[in-house]
Amino acid sequence: MKSLFGRFHYSRLVSGFTLLGTLSAGILIGSVVVNNVRGQESQVNSSDATPLKIPPPRDLATQFTRIAKETAPAVVNIDTEILPKQAQNPHSGPHGLVPLPGQGPDNGNGGGDQGGNQGGFQDFFNRFFGMGPDLNNPDSGQEQESLGSGFIVDPRGYIITNYHVIEKADKIEVRLANDPEGSQGRPAQVVGIDKQTDLAVLKIHTDEPLPIEKMGNSDGAQVGDWVIAIGEPFQLEHTVTAGIISARNRTIGGAANEFQHFLQTDAAINPGNSGGPLIDMAGEVIGVNTAIYTQTDGNEGIGFALPSNTVVNVYNQLIGPEHRVVRGSIGIVFNAYQSSAVARVYGYKAGVMISHVDPGQPAADAGLRAGDAIVSVDGHPIANGDELVSIISSHKPGDKVDIGYVRNGQVMHTTVTIGDWTKVQAAAQANEQQNEGPESQTAPGQAATRLGITVTDLPAGSPAGLHGVLIQSVKPGSFADQIGVGDFQGGVIVAVNRHPVNNVQDFEQIIAGLHSGDDVVFEIVDPQNPSALNNYLGGTLP
Repeated sequence: MKSLFGRFHYSRLVSGFTLLGTLSAGILIGSVVVNNVRGQESQVNSSDATPLKIPPPRDLATQFTRIAKETAPAVVNIDTEILPKQAQNPHSGPHGLVPLPGQGPDNGNGGGDQGGNQGGFQDFFNRFFGMGPDLNNPDSGQEQESLGSGFIVDPRGYIITNYHVIEKADKIEVRLANDPEGSQGRPAQVVGIDKQTDLAVLKIHTDEPLPIEKMGNSDGAQVGDWVIAIGEPFQLEHTVTAGIISARNRTIGGAANEFQHFLQTDAAINPGNSGGPLIDMAGEVIGVNTAIYTQTDGNEGIGFALPSNTVVNVYNQLIGPEHRVVRGSIGIVFNAYQSSAVARVYGYKAGVMISHVDPGQPAADAGLRAGDAIVSVDGHPIANGDELVSIISSHKPGDKVDIGYVRNGQVMHTTVTIGDWTKVQAAAQANEQQNEGPESQTAPGQAATRLGITVTDLPAGSPAGLHGVLIQSVKPGSFADQIGVGDFQGGVIVAVNRHPVNNVQDFEQIIAGLHSGDDVVFEIVDPQNPSALNNYLGGTLP
C-alpha cells in the first residue's frame, strides 16, 4: 500500500509538471551514465557531514492568523441527506426538521426556486452543492448527500447558511469545529428560509454557550479590502483562504434575483464553501459565500457573497414569530436597463420608467401608470431600479410613502400604500394567467423600412382597445436591430417618441420627421396581453 501511495503521488507530480519531470529524469540518467555511481552509495564516507537540526518554532503570526484562530471555531460543517422517495412517508414531516407554517421544502415564502434550478442562474453560476450526487434528482432511488458550510451567530445554537445547502433535505446534521473527528454531528432544525436571498437559519441543541461570529457592516466594504473565506471545500474541513473584495453590488441571474446584490471576491471558494462566512480584517462577517462563476466546477477567482446587511435583515425576520421575510411592493414592472434616449424623450434625468402597473395594486390605486418615471421615494432621489426595489421592499405592508414621478415632462407626487410582496406577486400571476388567450394571426401589410423595421397594420380580431402597428421583421445590423427591436418581433408598437401610433400611416409619418441625431423611442406591447407590460426601446439616430 505504501508503494502504491508513493507511486500515486509521483504520477500526479509527473503529470502535473511534465516538462520539469522530463528534464530532471534526463539529468539524472546522464549523471548515472557519466559518473557510473549506481550501487556505490555505501562506499561514501559521510563522517564529516553535520546532522540537521529542527530550530525552535517561530511565531510568524499575521493578522490573517489571528482572525482565522478567532473566527474558525464558529464555522460549522453541514451535512444533509435526501432519502429515496419510495422510502418516505408522505404524511410525515422531514426527519430533524420543523415544518414551517405554509412552507414546505418546495414552496417557501417567495417566488422562483433558487436552489436546484438548472436554468437561468444555474447556467452560468455553479452552486456549491458539495460532493454528493445529483441533488436535483431525488427520484434516483438512492440516498443522496450534500455538504456545505454555515456559521453560528447566537450562542444558543442559531446558525446561518444558504438555503440551497439544505433544500429538499430529509435530515440535517451540523458538526462543530471542536466535535471529535468522525463524529456524526448534531441534528439541526430549520427555523426559517428565504428563497429570494438563498438564506436559511438552522438551530441545534446545546447545553453550553457556543462560539459565535460577529456580524459586520457590509456597507463599509471597499474594493481592494482584504477578506478571508472559511468553509469546507471538497470535504476539507475548516479551510481558510484569503483574497480581496473585487467588486460591490454585483447582480447575477437577472430579474429573478432582484433581492440579491453581491460582494465579489477572488478569495478561493469552491463547492462546499457555500453558506460559510466572508470575513474582513476586523474579524467581522461581511458576507455569506453563495456562488461562484466557473467553467471548471472549481475556483477561478470569481466568487460572490451576499452582503451581511442583507443577511442581518433576513435573519432578524426569520427568527421572528412568523419565520418568514415580509417585503413591501407597490405592484409595478420596470425595465432593468433603460436607454438614455428614453429618459430624454420622456423628460427625466434619473429614475425608473414604469413598464406596467398591476391592476388593483398599490401603484394603480395611487394613479401611477405605464410611462411614468419614478424619480423619488419620500424625497430620496431614485437612481436606478435596484435602489427602488431596495427602498420599497424594506417597508412593511401598510406603510405610506410619497412617490415623486415624471409624467409628460412634469414632476408630480402621489401617496402609495405599500403592499405585501408575496400577495402582490400572487395576484399578478393570477391576472396574467387569466389574460392569456389563443395566439392571434398576423397578416402582411405595407412596410416602413427607413430604420430597418417592417411593420403592418393590426389584423382583424386584435384585442379591443389595442392600437399600433405589428412588428413583422427587423433587418440585421439596422438601427432597430441595434436597439433591440428584433427581440420583439410579433410585438405591437403603440407609440414613437410618445406619439400614439394607430396604423402604418401614422408610423411612417412619425418616422419621416426624424433626422440624424434625434432620439427615437419605441413603446412596444405584447398583442396577446397588451396590458401586461410596456417595453421602451430607444437610441439616437446616427
